[in-house]
This record gives sequence, structure tokens and C-alpha cells, in this order.
Amino acid sequence: MAAAPAWAGLPEVFMSPFVTVGAGLATLCGLASGGYILMLRQRLAAQPAADVAGPSHDRHFRLAAEAGRGIEGLVGLDGCLIWANPAVERLTGHDAAALKAADFVELLVCDRDRAFCRQQLQVLLETGVPADFELRIQRRDGATLWMACHWLPVREEDGRLLSLRVSMEDIQSRKEAEYQQLETVAALRRAQALSEHYLRRSNEERLRLSALLDVVRAGILFMDPDHRVVYCNQAFYEIWGLPPSKSLMGMRDVMLQRMVMDLLVEPEVFLKHLKDVVESRQPSEPVEFHFRSGRVLTSSSRLVPAPEGPRAIGRIWVFEDVTAQRLAARQLQQMAERDPLTNLYNRRRFHEELVRMLADGQRRGEGVGLLAIDLDGFKPVNDRFGHQAGDEVLVRLATAVGAVVRRNEMFFRLGGDEFAILVPSATALELAELARRVTGCVAGLRFTFGDETVAVTASLGIAFSPQQGGGPEGLVGAADRAMYVAKTQGGNRWAFAPAESHAQSLA
Repeated sequence: MAAAPAWAGLPEVFMSPFVTVGAGLATLCGLASGGYILMLRQRLAAQPAADVAGPSHDRHFRLAAEAGRGIEGLVGLDGCLIWANPAVERLTGHDAAALKAADFVELLVCDRDRAFCRQQLQVLLETGVPADFELRIQRRDGATLWMACHWLPVREEDGRLLSLRVSMEDIQSRKEAEYQQLETVAALRRAQALSEHYLRRSNEERLRLSALLDVVRAGILFMDPDHRVVYCNQAFYEIWGLPPSKSLMGMRDVMLQRMVMDLLVEPEVFLKHLKDVVESRQPSEPVEFHFRSGRVLTSSSRLVPAPEGPRAIGRIWVFEDVTAQRLAARQLQQMAERDPLTNLYNRRRFHEELVRMLADGQRRGEGVGLLAIDLDGFKPVNDRFGHQAGDEVLVRLATAVGAVVRRNEMFFRLGGDEFAILVPSATALELAELARRVTGCVAGLRFTFGDETVAVTASLGIAFSPQQGGGPEGLVGAADRAMYVAKTQGGNRWAFAPAESHAQSLA
């Protein structure tokens, strides 16, 4: 039997073409760096030995500075920098003067690698063997940067150690790629271990749970204690508009949040809700969030306790699309408090608002005004031209009068050709001005049916609390009586209900 290839035992992720290409590029970079160092050594060796010990060593420094983008420098036996190429300022953020005034290792090398660096340099000084190792340097702005270092002793012609030559190459990108690969491998291993655990311990339970979740329309998401996705059902994809081909297994919660934030009307409120829920160990009540598309979502969550001990094995989130339910509720509310023909508030809402305004007015010591409106000449129009014509009159009149009613005033259709206006914090002068606007608006309307043009007018009765006592029923009764007074006087006018002590009318 043929032997298996050498790579057969490696994890599948290392067989990826991206890993192969990355490894090849890293190899080419290493060969190029080695070639550069070899060339530099040869050129330095070709110089007279006296140049190393004498002032002409500046020529060697310039040669090193011209060779590449890494740090090239000369460090004295006291640890201070003798010379460095311009790359040292670009990569470390320190100027050359600062480096020469301080210990090179103490200033540049990260504190976690400082002892290791000194140990390697001590070995170099004792053995004379060049040293190659990787460490982190501390930039002036506080950031750390991985560097590959090559240290070489520089000696006098008589063999006496003169200084240390250092070449440092930026390998931060390679290190980040290595960390990313390790994170990917770790995520794959965690997912595999979790899958095997469930298969061993709860295979039947998984089958029952899967069957249940297949028929649940709520989106279900399970996160492990490390805030990674362990499971989500198909409804979760549908609710959040995620492509079915997108695998979420092992994804961190922050990455998942970034994918859906643009869908929400107030993403910052949603993020705060998630943070508050995660910090609390209590089950969260359903909270509503609105999508930019108009959909409404509810979110609830609770911890999943471990079989033993207080530690939780994760957290389950339940998301439900309640758009249809909220729309139906709004429609029912619309039907309950709106007139279907004119879309004005109906009699039911009128009585609710009247009770509320009277209570607020009594508490604040303010008056509440009521205008009862009845149309003059509407019945002949309805009888002669039909109910469709009558409906047109009511709709146009509701629109026109609604335009002259202020924002704090509420306009109602009580039924037939009867309307009402409630005015909070009202005075008699303001009510008279409102009545004048309404009668003028109605009288100015013209309706054409066939070849004929007709018009209607309005009679208004004005009642004012607390002048008219008796609560809501007393105020309505006083406004109706005043309205009939205006109608018996010929219509197209308004009249105030008499106060308890005297009568007041205005035509």
C-alpha cells in the first residue's frame, strides 16, 4: 500500500490555495532578505579593516541605509545607538537624537520582550555568533510592531569588539496573518468539538429539537459563553434578510450586529438593548424594534443554564416579526375611533377626549370649549342628488374645516351632518373667533352636481366650561341647546350657551 502524502495529517485549512500562496510569498521574502544580508556582508568584508575602526565607517552606514526599507543601525557596547538609517524614525516614531540619548533596548523594545532581547545579546557578546530572533518594538505613539532582528558583532582589526550592527525588518503583517489563521483554526476546532459533544450526548434530543424548530416561525439564535453563534434556524435568516448561503456558525456577536444594523430605524437603541440584556442574568421581556422597511420586530432573551452548577452554557435569543399583528391592531384602533367616511375622530373618541380635557382643565384651572356644529340645507342636497352627493359634501367639508382648526383643537364627526370641535385652554374670545372661521369656511364651499351648484351653511352652539356645569353631559347639552338657538335664528351663525347666572349670545 502506498504511503499517504506528508500533508495528509494536516488540518484541512492548511490545504487552502490561499495558505499555499501566502507561504510562498513568505518564503520569497525570506530569501530576498537573506540575499540582501549576504550581499551587505560581502560588501562590508571587502572594505579595509581600518575603515571599520576609523571614521570612514560612515560610508558603511550610508550603504546600509540605501539597501532597503528596514532599520539598519549600529549600537555601541553601552547600548546607545551610534547611527541608524532614516527608516528608524519612520517605523518607531522616535527621532535619531532621542535614540542616541537613551538605551536602545530600553527605549525601543517592548517591555514583554526586553529581558529576552538582553539575554540574546548577552549570548552574542559572549560567543560572537550572530543572532537572529523576532521581537516587538514600542512605537512612540504607544503601538507595538513586530520586527525580525539580525544582530552582528563588528570588531576591530585586532579582533576587539567595537559595536553591534542590527538589521530590523517589519513583520507585523505576517504576524497578523498568523494570528488570523490561528483564530480561524481555533474557531473550526471549537465548532467541531461542540458538534461531537452534541452528537455523543444528545443525538435524540437534537432530532426532536430540530423537528420543533422547523415549524416555529420565530427566529431563534443560540450564542455560547464566548459570544459566538452556535445555532440559528431558518426563520432567523428570513426575519433579518440574511442570505441562506451565509454560514453564521462560529461568528462573533459583534460581526453579526454589523450585518443587520443598517436595517433598523434606531440601531443605537437596539445595541443598547443588547448590551443591557447581556449584562443582566434575568430573562428579558419582548421589546419592539422598527425596521426601515416598516416591519416591526420583537426581541426577547434568556440564559440557558448548565445541567449542573450556576454557570450558563449560553444565551438564547428569540426574534419575532409582528408587523402583521401591529398593522391589524392599528386598523382595529382606526376603526374604533375614526369615522370611516371622513377619517375624522368619531363619537367614541369625542367622549374620551371630552372627559380627559375636562379633568385636565379642572386640575390646571383652565377652561374647555365645545363647538357643536349642525349643517343647514344638507338634507335637501342629500334627498335631491343622492347619498353619494351627500357623502361628497361631508368629505369636502371635513377637509376644509380641518384646515382652519388649529393643532391643539380636535375635530370630530358625531354622525350624519353633526360635527364637534373641542378646544382646551379656551377663552370666550378664542371660541368666537373659531366659530367665525368655521361658519365662513362652510359658507364659502360650493358643490356642483350635474349642471347645478349648491351650498350649505352651518349653525354652531358654543359651550364653555366651567361656566356651564354638569360635567361632560352638561357641557354637551348646553352646546346643543345653543346650536338650536342659532338654527332657529336662520342658521349660518353661532350662539353661546347661557351661563348659570346670565345668558350670553353672539350672532
